[in-house]
Amino acid sequence: PRSGGGGMGWALLGVGLLLALYTLLRHGLRSAPRPRARPALRGRTAIVTGGSSGIGAATALELARCGARVILATRNALRGEAAASRIRTETGNEEVRFMHLDLASLRSVRAFASTFLRQEPHLHLLINNAGVSAGGMTEDGFSLPFQVNHLGHFLLTQLLLERLRSCGPSRVVIVASSAHCAGRLRPESLGRPPPGLFSAFQDYCDSKLANVLHARELATREQDTQVTCYAVHPGFVNTALFRYAPLWLKPLLLPLAWLLFLDPSEGAQVVLDCATQDGLEPLSGRYFTDSGPQQPWPRGRDDRLAQALWEGSERLVGL
Repeated sequence: PRSGGGGMGWALLGVGLLLALYTLLRHGLRSAPRPRARPALRGRTAIVTGGSSGIGAATALELARCGARVILATRNALRGEAAASRIRTETGNEEVRFMHLDLASLRSVRAFASTFLRQEPHLHLLINNAGVSAGGMTEDGFSLPFQVNHLGHFLLTQLLLERLRSCGPSRVVIVASSAHCAGRLRPESLGRPPPGLFSAFQDYCDSKLANVLHARELATREQDTQVTCYAVHPGFVNTALFRYAPLWLKPLLLPLAWLLFLDPSEGAQVVLDCATQDGLEPLSGRYFTDSGPQQPWPRGRDDRLAQALWEGSERLVGL
């Protein structure tokens, strides 16, 4: 009997050591987030796509806390309404509402934009945050990550641009990723899943390169207006983004995500910096990380590719 107890003791000790190691690793490998002071945003209206969970919800919460009117533009009505209600309760800001938007449907993007423009007189901040990491094809015939992460947001931004201009100074923040480093956009095959064994991974990286180039080209085109634009790498954040990862990859990703990745409120900080920080206008079109503005990887600085992507995107969404 005693040896059984001893085994139990060793097991508990093992678990204790593992937990201690986990805590050390988690806090040692990640710097503590610095609390940021945010300006008052009363009288300003923000749209946050994918605002019902993850970075989007954390961003929406903080914008509401600063007094902004916040529209959670998200696909699932139940989750969207619940998130809006939670944020209203937590911040005491009654100006938080849900509006239906499914970026995997260009028809839904158009419907959202026309409803928004009819019901809401102002728009100062557009946070293009929603994203998926993999998936099949959309009803419009494009790969899901490319449409949700780039094309749907591209169309949304174009449809709301006039309102952003008339309410200037206004900002567009596009949640990109350092995964753009592996992006290889080919203008002639935009929106089609790339070939090869790692098609899903490549597709995601391509969509993130598109985010970086979209911000760059939008900034160029809006130079003489009061609309500025920023691409953001929020850090590696533990969100539902990975729900579409292949099954064999999940056992590898999940422990890594818990150990090293930021939580959504930490990931939202850079997004909020680009949305609210004073004096960023001269840096329009740039790519930001937690350390401030950074050079994106070479393809993310390719102005000819940015222009080809813009023209291709306009064609694909029928603008």
